[in-house]
Amino acid sequence: MVQKIKKLSEHSINRIAAGEVIERPASAVKELIENSIDAGASRIEVVYSEGGKTVLKVTDDGIGIEQEDLPLAIQRHATSKITDLNLDDIKTLGFRGEALPSMGAAGLLSITSRFAESDSAYNIRVDAGVISPVKPAALSRGTIVELTRLFHATPARLKFLRTDRAEARVISDMVKSLALATPHVGFTLIEQSPEGTQRKVFSLDPHSDGVKLPSKERLNRLLDKDFSENSFQVQGQFEEARIKGYCSLPTFTRGIPNYQFFFVNGRTVKDRLLQGALRGAFADHIAKNRHPIVVLYLTCPADQVDVNVHPTKAEVRFRNPALIRSLIVKSIHDGLYKEGHRAAPAISSHMMETFRPGQFGGRQGPAHQNREVIIQGEDSQQEGFNLDEFPPWLENALPSLTSSTEDTKTNTHYPLGAAIVQFHEKFIISQTRQGIIIVDQHAAHERLVYEKLKRQLADKKSQTKRLLVPEIIEFSSTEVEMIMEIRDQLADLGLVVEEFGQGALCIREVPAILGNPDIKALLQDILEGIIQENTTDIVEQKINSVISRMSCHGSIRAGRTLTIPEMNEILREMENTPHSGQCNHGRPTYIEMKLSEIERLFGRT
Repeated sequence: MVQKIKKLSEHSINRIAAGEVIERPASAVKELIENSIDAGASRIEVVYSEGGKTVLKVTDDGIGIEQEDLPLAIQRHATSKITDLNLDDIKTLGFRGEALPSMGAAGLLSITSRFAESDSAYNIRVDAGVISPVKPAALSRGTIVELTRLFHATPARLKFLRTDRAEARVISDMVKSLALATPHVGFTLIEQSPEGTQRKVFSLDPHSDGVKLPSKERLNRLLDKDFSENSFQVQGQFEEARIKGYCSLPTFTRGIPNYQFFFVNGRTVKDRLLQGALRGAFADHIAKNRHPIVVLYLTCPADQVDVNVHPTKAEVRFRNPALIRSLIVKSIHDGLYKEGHRAAPAISSHMMETFRPGQFGGRQGPAHQNREVIIQGEDSQQEGFNLDEFPPWLENALPSLTSSTEDTKTNTHYPLGAAIVQFHEKFIISQTRQGIIIVDQHAAHERLVYEKLKRQLADKKSQTKRLLVPEIIEFSSTEVEMIMEIRDQLADLGLVVEEFGQGALCIREVPAILGNPDIKALLQDILEGIIQENTTDIVEQKINSVISRMSCHGSIRAGRTLTIPEMNEILREMENTPHSGQCNHGRPTYIEMKLSEIERLFGRT
């Protein structure tokens, strides 16, 4: 039977709109805070109870709403922020005019406001779409919006909400995001128990000096207590688009991308283009399962970005997406380059914490407790060490004792100091004026080789080593085709590969920088990298993956004994190579232990 087309009732329309705009309690918090910011508020307080399901209350000190405008404020598509003439020039955060009526359709909404030029405050209430008349109220300044019993009018949506704890966490993340977007606004987040007792989650004062970027204190409180110390500033401009903000160092990352904040013209967004550009910028610096902490602010002309593509305004569309991507990638690369070989200080701090008294077996007390030191003297009959001889294990552990003491003293002025010992044939220990540095020889050399290969590829100056006997390696026909697709790029790197009959490859030359690599293992690793990458990816991304794998095969392995000059050469190259603070997979290449911290461990300060 053919159904007639009928227009839905206003009540049904409001309920549908409520579902589009107010997906969960955090959605209501976002809309209300954005209204407060647009109203010029300098302080905003958010109170929630039971994950925002029973109580949501937002109080601000903004300009307020006039008495005659209160009934209009809860009507759909009624707003003071845009007109019919400026739909393409939106400069406010909230503009659709659907948030308040949607809340009124989804729960019990109460708005109390006092306009800045008014002597009185007024209140209006909406319960599941039913509007009460405007009444006088008591309020000294600003606006209070309270939403209770959220989704009681739409119980189906209530069933799909997560636990109170999970919803509270989303609310907290939303407020944090908005607090990062508006450093000039003070925020207070309060959790209220069903009994009425309150717990302050956090409180942030506004900046009074007009600073447009968050202070280090605000960044550390909202992101991570060590973020400002383990991050670098990003700044760039291309045509009329500008970017600024902060990114964590590649060695200071998280397993999930839950602390990546993007702001476009002051608006909090979660945009795939921006997230993709961020991944591309860090592709050479962190592992695929790690994510940097970022706070990035992008500004561009209003007519170059469409913010009206999603009901909650969470997504945007750029007129020139390639320009925006290039700006993000280049700005982050420039910031990383300026950091040089710096690794995240938090790694060194974490390591020092493991040495604190009581870390091993929970035992406390002086370092010398229950220990006896026996020294061989002229009159002593006790057995002990002969101070004229080193025991074999100590002599093997300290090859640098045969090196020049003067060289060590001279080289300590370098940022990474002078090598003094190789530890377990895996780590280089160097001495600086401030303390000691421990270098992972494989990770460090891997980055050095990787950067050198990239430069050679860019300059088309790869030095090759011709094999006396070409190596023939058998592969499947599919694998041979995959290798031959990037044959020219491999040749630019110095790896000359030719097809040799059916299902075989002939390797005649290898990059000189790799020494004597296991060629079959190298090609198999390259194949794995190509298979793991999306086949639609650009060639450059594939080649960078190939270079990374080649550098891993060609770098110094754990277990190789190094001389003092070799170790110092690695240190000097690290100092002159960008990004040498981490290997290609995002692991740190070195950690630093300050002399003052070591002395503190032994109670010397």
